[in-house]
Amino acid sequence: MALLQHTGPSSLYTELAELPSPVYADFIGDVPRVTYSVRDHERNIIRFLTKTFLGGVTSDHQTTSHDSSEVKGFTTSPSKSRQAILREVINGTSTRRFVEIWAGTQIEASLDVTKYHDAFHTDDFTSSLSFSPSETSLLYTAEANVNSDDNPSDDPYPKFRYTPHFGEPSRAKKRSIIFLFRWTRSTAFTRAAKQDMLLVALSPAQPTQVPVLFGQATFATEDVIYASGHEHTKDGRLLGVKWCFNRPMGIWEIKLPESATVQGTPFGAKISCNALKLTPSERSCRSPRVLYDDSQIPTKLFWFSNPVGGPHASCVSLESRDLITGTSKVLVDTVMEPTSENGFPGLYPNYNMPSSPFLRRGGRIYIVLHSSWRSRATILFIDTESGAVSDETKMRDGEPLYSWDFCATDNKTRFICSRSTPTTPSEVLLGYFDQHDTLNWKVLDKPAISFATENALRDLTASIIPIGARPPTETLVIQSKKASARPGPKPICVTIPHGGPHVSSTTSFYPATAALALEGYTLSLPNYTGSMGFGDKYIQKLLGHCGTMDVQDVVESVNELIRLGISEHGRQVVQGGSHGGFLTAHLIGRYPTLFNAAVMRNPVTSVGELTASDIPDWAYAEFGLQFTPDSLMTPAIFQKLFEASPIAHIDNVRAPVLLLIGEDDLRVVPAQGLRFYHALKGRERRVEMLWFKGETHPLDGVEAARVSWEAGRDWFKKLGQNPVD
Repeated sequence: MALLQHTGPSSLYTELAELPSPVYADFIGDVPRVTYSVRDHERNIIRFLTKTFLGGVTSDHQTTSHDSSEVKGFTTSPSKSRQAILREVINGTSTRRFVEIWAGTQIEASLDVTKYHDAFHTDDFTSSLSFSPSETSLLYTAEANVNSDDNPSDDPYPKFRYTPHFGEPSRAKKRSIIFLFRWTRSTAFTRAAKQDMLLVALSPAQPTQVPVLFGQATFATEDVIYASGHEHTKDGRLLGVKWCFNRPMGIWEIKLPESATVQGTPFGAKISCNALKLTPSERSCRSPRVLYDDSQIPTKLFWFSNPVGGPHASCVSLESRDLITGTSKVLVDTVMEPTSENGFPGLYPNYNMPSSPFLRRGGRIYIVLHSSWRSRATILFIDTESGAVSDETKMRDGEPLYSWDFCATDNKTRFICSRSTPTTPSEVLLGYFDQHDTLNWKVLDKPAISFATENALRDLTASIIPIGARPPTETLVIQSKKASARPGPKPICVTIPHGGPHVSSTTSFYPATAALALEGYTLSLPNYTGSMGFGDKYIQKLLGHCGTMDVQDVVESVNELIRLGISEHGRQVVQGGSHGGFLTAHLIGRYPTLFNAAVMRNPVTSVGELTASDIPDWAYAEFGLQFTPDSLMTPAIFQKLFEASPIAHIDNVRAPVLLLIGEDDLRVVPAQGLRFYHALKGRERRVEMLWFKGETHPLDGVEAARVSWEAGRDWFKKLGQNPVD
């Protein structure tokens, strides 16, 4: 009989997972608009809906529209009078793609672009969607056709010639290219005729040392754009970019040819543009954003920057270029260690800067970001002249443990954020200034939660516990007040180390985490050495010590909660994914009696066998080795990595193990979990594995996420109370 037995669905998990989650925001004129993603378990899809808050500051009037699955991307023009939509229409086995420009409720221009390129790129890394200042041109990014050369032939080799891809989560993105769509407005206010439209692909006129794939393009003027360029490595790779801030890429200035020279160019054809890289090769630069003055003249360019190579994520620098003088500078530099003066640990934002980050206040212009600050995410204002950073959502005594997400500004004096705690789902807020430039907040939207679930969440409490013996490690603890106060044994404690290793567990609301706490477990989410938000010193400190320093930090977090009486020996379980799975596997191998059961999602179990990953450099950099284009996995290197891997301790494992594996994972290839499974089976240990077809590294499909959560719950319910021998 299988150890893993399904005990049924959880109404609490389903309700919390289906709460709308804000993913995008903008302003239509003065009206805030927020797009939410919604998990639909009945249909096994993720849907999107948009709320428009017509009342603004003065009233609570709002409308809701359900977004079409045909819309792959949209953006609003600078004047707020137009909207661009990238639409994909599936009819049976055929797919058609359209670029549409809407002026209010009227289509101003529309072009069927199906035969000119493949899928639109709408990810964080290559996508572009930018109106020109005149609002008669649009930049967007798409996948180039395999046989899109100007001189097609019967040559079969282009179809099969190897081309590297961008990595997790898809092999399909290989040939990112920026398209320019231009149209002439009809004086009769009718849709532009095809002869009044232009569609061309932008190609650098000068050859580059290695292939460069452009994306993240934004207009500065009618004929100057800025974009990021992803570079192939010398050995012909495109290193995986998702969750990686250290890739060879830079900021480029691209000058479009004069309009007269491109008129009449065949639709979809390439045009040559002068392209100049603005940033040095040792910096990984992305997310260009242009600041305009009151006369709509572009004055400054801003971007994010990290070192190329080394840890896959680290403290971010904010850099700028004066577009009048052509001089560049670092506006906010790397912070190695916070000072006692203000504790600022440096910038740890999302991969990209928000699409509209600029805010006016008291005659100054600021960039608004959210950034990890220890175990919280907070809103920062950054002065675009001095680089001075102010924390606008500091924790104050007695306040909830809010973590904040910044969405967008109106490029004037208002902005949209969301906030949550580990026990309260996201609510959306409008930030604005009064006549004294004091920041005020208005809650625009709160999720609708059933009375029973709201009462259940009130029983949960969250706190941040410093691990004094191993600074700056701290752990976020979520527990049930009733279960913790009950006489008898303490609730079972689930330790959940995060992945990365260079990310962090923050005090944001996560449905799966809250639902597990509502099952009566105490949860501990340690931020070990190497986590984001504590200063770059501690990220660098972990390099070469993965599998020891991070493991010891997690063990000490377990011991500290036992000392504090929050949990107790014999009632410990552990779960983690990716690098968190690596730590989980280490913990049960090196401390075989500490945990009663373990759950691992796509874990790293044998570092030396990660060469098939989309980030083969990770195995070198994180374990103190240099990665170069000619690196080989020699026996000596493999031995070092084997000794640092959980597989080296497989003989010691006693806790029953549940593995959750995504078949299409390109980051931690499924063979990592599969080998661990067979190694445990061969040693007659208790182990089960769920294999998710079509799922990638996060296992975040609607069904996969639900089944993974239920499996972890059922595994701990059956095995978590029984100490191992």
